[in-house]
Amino acid sequence: MKCTRPPSRSIVTDYASYMICTAPRSGSTLLCRLLAETGVAGRPASHFHEPSLVAWARRLEVEPATDASEGEIVAACIQAALSRGRSDNGVFGLRLQRPSFDFFFSHLASLHPDETTDRGRFERVFGRTLFIHLSRADKVEQAVSCLKAEQTGLWHVAPDGSDVERIGPGREPEYDGQALQAWVEAMVDYDRGWDAWFGREAITPVRLSYDEVSSDPRGALRRVLTPLGLDPAAADRASPSLRKMADDTNRDWAARYRAEAGLG
Repeated sequence: MKCTRPPSRSIVTDYASYMICTAPRSGSTLLCRLLAETGVAGRPASHFHEPSLVAWARRLEVEPATDASEGEIVAACIQAALSRGRSDNGVFGLRLQRPSFDFFFSHLASLHPDETTDRGRFERVFGRTLFIHLSRADKVEQAVSCLKAEQTGLWHVAPDGSDVERIGPGREPEYDGQALQAWVEAMVDYDRGWDAWFGREAITPVRLSYDEVSSDPRGALRRVLTPLGLDPAAADRASPSLRKMADDTNRDWAARYRAEAGLG
């Protein structure tokens, strides 16, 4: 079963959709929340995060028939994601973490085997798409943030310090140089993977950085809204709903890792 794009609903932008191409701890959760608050830029989320169709269906509240084919399940999940991720003007937003890339695009390929490119398959399903590369320049700080969140189970906090996203019971953070090295290497590979894909697919993405999103969130929003063909003034309706989590532990770990790695 092939998944075809449903009729548009009075899309008033140059694009039907956008995809935030990113990696963990790059500021994407904040950016997604801000974009949703504009009311005109979809409701972006990681609808296809886990490499499992069962997880996709569970997240998207899809209940396939017992005899449904794999293609039918994928198509149903995509339709559910479109419904959830669109704003009233028809604009759809998606966040795709690099670790989710291979599984997601392999299933798009199975739906549209006649298409020869990833971009072509994506746009067959989601319409003309703006691609946004959100990355974090300081891979050491990014790695520290990931390791600490893994250990403590706390991934996001509100401006008042209350938990927004806590996964599991967690534990007290403990420095682990080998784990940090693995995360640094992974973060570098994720960016390289995105850049190689952009080149292969002839994509010129909008490039945003973690620092831009965290220091000037409304400015970062306008840098997405403008190329989408949406009114950049919509950024004024959004306010940051997350707080930066870096503290003395983050700074101490980053300094220790740099010293051990000879990074100065």
